[in-house]
Formats: sequence, C-alpha cells, structure tokens
Amino acid sequence: MSKFISALKTFADDESAITAIEYGLIAALVGVAIIAGATALGGKLGKLFDDIGTKLAGITI
Repeated sequence: MSKFISALKTFADDESAITAIEYGLIAALVGVAIIAGATALGGKLGKLFDDIGTKLAGITI
C-alpha cells in the first residue's frame, strides 16, 4: 500500500504535464487571435485591393 501512496504523491508532484497543457492553451489562444485578426482585416484588405484595381483599370501605358 505504501508503494501506491508513494506513486500517487510522485504523480501529484509532477508538473510537466501541467506545463504542457498551459503551453497548449496559450497556442490555442494565439491561433484564435490570428484567425480573428485575419477575419477582421480580410474584408478591409479586399476592399482596398478592389479600389486600387478600379483606379488602375483606367490607366493606359
């Protein structure tokens, strides 16, 4: 029984799995932020390029 308790204490003291979970959560949040930023800027960039294309369409070289 003492081996079981010892193993349980060792498992509870091991923080490497907790650190991996924290890094995973941080990576997920960064991914969500990138997706949100790309979605917010996507429409504006599309409109900008459309405006530039419209202005350049009338230019002859």
